Amino acid sequence: MLQETPIRIIGIDPGLRRTGWGIVETQGNSLRFVSSGTVTSDPKCDLASRLRQLHDGLSEIIHSHRPDEAAVEQTFVNKDAVATLKLGQARGIALLVPSLAGIPVAEYAPNAVKKAVIGVGHGDKKQIHMMVNVLMPKATFDTDDAADAIAIAICHTHHRQSAQSRLAMAGR
Repeated sequence: MLQETPIRIIGIDPGLRRTGWGIVETQGNSLRFVSSGTVTSDPKCDLASRLRQLHDGLSEIIHSHRPDEAAVEQTFVNKDAVATLKLGQARGIALLVPSLAGIPVAEYAPNAVKKAVIGVGHGDKKQIHMMVNVLMPKATFDTDDAADAIAIAICHTHHRQSAQSRLAMAGR
C-alpha cells in the first residue's frame, strides 16, 4: 500500500496591523506543526505601504515554507465600516499572495474554524488556543493571530476534500 504524500497547509488570519500565519502538515490522519508567526505592518505608514508590507512578508513565508494549500479566514463585519474595509483590504492580500504562487486557497467562516477546533461554533480565543495546544502539543505561536492561523490550517485539514471539490467545480 502506498503511503499518502504529506500536504503542507498555511492558515492565514488576516489583519492590517498583524496577519497571523501557521503551517501544518497532514498525512493520512496525522497532523504535524511546522511553523507559525506574525507579519506586521507599520501603523505610521500610509495604507498602500502597509498592504505592501503584508504582501512582502507573506510572500517570503510562502517562498520559504512552500505550502501546497492555503486557508484564509473570512472577514466578519463589525460596526466600524472603516475598520471593516481595511480588514477586507488586508484579507485581499492574504488571498492574493498564495494565489499568485499557484496555491489553491480555501476560505472559512470564523464559526467553522471554531467548530473544527473546539467542537462548537462559538468560543473565545482562550478555548481555541487551548485546543490548538491539545491537538498540536509542539505548536508555538508568538501572537493570538498566529494561534488563530494554526486553527484555520487545522480547520482546512478537516474540510480539504470538500474544499478541493468546490475549487474543481469552480474551475469547470
